[in-house]
Amino acid sequence: MTAPSATEIARAAAVLRSGGLVAFPTETVYGLGADARNAEAVARIFAVKGRPQDHPVIVHIPGIEYLQGWARDVPPLALALARAFWPGPLTLVLRRAAGVPDAVTGGQDTVGLRVPSHAVAQALLRAFAGEEGGRRFDGVAAPSANRFGRISPTTAEHVRADLGSDVDMILDGGACEVGIESTIVDCSRGVPVLLRPGRVTAADIAGLAGVMPLGADRESPRAPGTLESHYAPRHPLKLVVPAQWDKALAHSGGRRAVLSLREQPLQDPSMRWIRMPQDPAGYGHGLYAGLRALDACDCEFILVEAPPEGAEWEGIRDRLGRAATPA
Repeated sequence: MTAPSATEIARAAAVLRSGGLVAFPTETVYGLGADARNAEAVARIFAVKGRPQDHPVIVHIPGIEYLQGWARDVPPLALALARAFWPGPLTLVLRRAAGVPDAVTGGQDTVGLRVPSHAVAQALLRAFAGEEGGRRFDGVAAPSANRFGRISPTTAEHVRADLGSDVDMILDGGACEVGIESTIVDCSRGVPVLLRPGRVTAADIAGLAGVMPLGADRESPRAPGTLESHYAPRHPLKLVVPAQWDKALAHSGGRRAVLSLREQPLQDPSMRWIRMPQDPAGYGHGLYAGLRALDACDCEFILVEAPPEGAEWEGIRDRLGRAATPA
């Protein structure tokens, strides 16, 4: 896959500056981007995705030097996390600076900020940033480039299949390396609070904070991807613990689609089987592509073997738990 040219990057930045929507790759998933300071452009994101208006979006910035334009009272812990993990798959929730539009915060006093590491995302954000016509351009609001609540996209083709002509331009940067959304840490309350797990683990955060992050509670701000049902395929998805796997497989008749860490025990024309990598990095990279492939086949339901316990698997378990059909 050939990376977008400098001309394409410049054109995408111009589309964003004019209020358009650009889908672009990050190391986590593809984002549906709009000028984060343009409330009308951000409103288009919500309309295209079918996203609830009070559900905040993450603002992607080119580098840590842009942090002060979006956040106030930035605590030392947030700066330490930013220096350690940016660019990378970590979103920091901070008190928003004056002038940050409600459109990106869901009306809250906090804003989620991230510096992506993908080369295409970095090139786009750098090309977009600057002054023009008396306006400041310094951040791109970008939730996942798919319909709200469905499986996130990790290739440009996923974006085309989901959004079609609803997006003004798609930058193709190949398959996303990480494959699941960023870790979200709330740093607005004096102690770190883990709102969404991901590649950056709770132990990684504790290594800098000196304490394990707390879990989300009633005082936590709303954050992307934390609704009970999310990342869901169109077919019903059943998540099965390993101890119950053989029994569930034996008693689940019908046209099954299967996502498992194991080899398919026998050939069965009524069953589509995808064996996932044994390591969390490989599994995360292929998770959404695997779910999309199974969701597209002629099945009645999707059976998923729950991944192992352990901190490095927490983000994957979180996504599968939210994707599962409620019992």
